[in-house]
Order: sequence, then structure tokens, then C-alpha cells
Amino acid sequence: MSNQDKLCMAGRIGFLGAGSIVEAMLSGILKKGLLSTDRLLVSNRNNRERLKELADSYGVQYTQDKLEVARSSDILILAIKPKDAQEALRELRGVVHTGQLVISVVAGVSTTLIGEWLGVNCPIVRTMPNTSSAVGLSATGLAANPFVTEEQLQQATCLFEAIGTVYTVAEEELDIITGLSGSGPAYIYYLVEAMMAAGATAGLDREMARQLTLQTVIGAAQMLLETRADPAILRKQVTSPGGTTQAGLEVLEAYQFQQGVTAAILRASERSREMGAQYH
Repeated sequence: MSNQDKLCMAGRIGFLGAGSIVEAMLSGILKKGLLSTDRLLVSNRNNRERLKELADSYGVQYTQDKLEVARSSDILILAIKPKDAQEALRELRGVVHTGQLVISVVAGVSTTLIGEWLGVNCPIVRTMPNTSSAVGLSATGLAANPFVTEEQLQQATCLFEAIGTVYTVAEEELDIITGLSGSGPAYIYYLVEAMMAAGATAGLDREMARQLTLQTVIGAAQMLLETRADPAILRKQVTSPGGTTQAGLEVLEAYQFQQGVTAAILRASERSREMGAQYH
């Protein structure tokens, strides 16, 4: 069965929320021809201008009535802020039913909590994409509750493959995925900021420093993908004893670069768990 066939079986998809992840999904779905615009319905609480912007850009349907979205959608995608989730989902009690697939991109909120707030034992898939979804290169973790069928899991996977690569995991792994790949783009941007600033400080034109840095990051990532080599091996291959690379790496080690990155990922993962725990 093709991806398009999987989604064609889904009927209508409704989005609660209209932020960047939703826009990325709309763009990916339409670029890949998975669904027609009349089967995509977008809603948010109070920003009608944003809804009109998405409708003008992608031709999708929109409403500010979340009950209408919940009633009319076969797949309901929750893309609201964590702080708004409990109130919003409790308002959908009695509307969302066991025949609907609910997909959440709400950080830190478990499928168990979502089911409790909705008041129904419905199929729920929890996901953690990242902002690279905007260019179709998200790394998305995806976990399903026990009520999700194999067909529904395929539908959810198909949706997120429209914005990148999908990894099906156990739900308890989503917190570490949040810290690693969910927040990961920010760590890379921070590294790029530092490399660009160093190049400019050393005398390069700022745009030249930017281009050299970006190409270096892209090239390194592509090397890892194509060679499938351990990054430590590739690092050692470009580190000649007594050379420039070794001198630079010794400075990073002196500043405990690796320990800092590890601590950042673990702290972000811990924060994801904290966000979920506050609702229990």
C-alpha cells in the first residue's frame, strides 16, 4: 500500500493549532500529494489572521471552532502549547470518540494524560518532531498507545514522513528524543553561531565565515550519512598528531565540550519529564 493510499483511508485531518509544525506538515502533505486541501482543516484559539494566512498559502479549510474540528476529523492532530493542553482537551470531552486517531505534538504530555483529559480510550500517537520539519528534514520520534491499530500507526508514520524521517519508539524514550533531536537543532545553531563569530573575529568577512561554516556542517553530516562510519573514526582521520585540528580539539576538551553537550541533552530530557509530571 502506498503512502497516499494509507492517508486516503484516513478521511479528513484536523489540526488544533496553527504554528510552525502545522505549517510544515501542511506543506509536506500537499507537496507529496497525500491529501487534497478540502480534507485539511486548521484551527487555533484566537489568531484568525494566522488561519487566513495558512488558508491563503495552502488552500486549506479553517475555523476557530475546535469542536467543529474534533467532530469532523478522522485524524485529529494536537499542536497546542503544553500549558493550554489540559483545558483545551477537557473541552473536547464527549466529542472525540474511539473511532478517531489522535496525534499529539504537545511536548511532555503522555498518551495516558491525553486520554484522561479527553475522557475516552481512543487511539493516541505521541510524537516529537523538530524544527527541521520546515525543510522536510525532521527527525521525528513516534510512540503509540495500546489502542492504536497497525493501520493507524502506518497513517501516522506516513504523515510525519512528509516532513522527514520517522522512528517508532517506546513512549518512555520520547523524553530523551526530545532532548536529543527535538531540541537538537538549537545546539547545532549554537555551534554554528560560535564558529561564525570566531571566523569573523579572526578577520574573515562575516558572510564568508557563514558560508564556510554552513558548508562544513553540511559536509560533515553528509560524510556521516554516506560512510556510516563512527564519528570518532572520522574525527581521528582528520586529526594529525601535532596538527591544527588536534590543537583545536584540545581546547574543546579543556572546556569539557563533550560533557557540556551530554549535560545539555540530559537536562532537556529531564525538563520534558518535568513538564509531564506537573500534571499528575
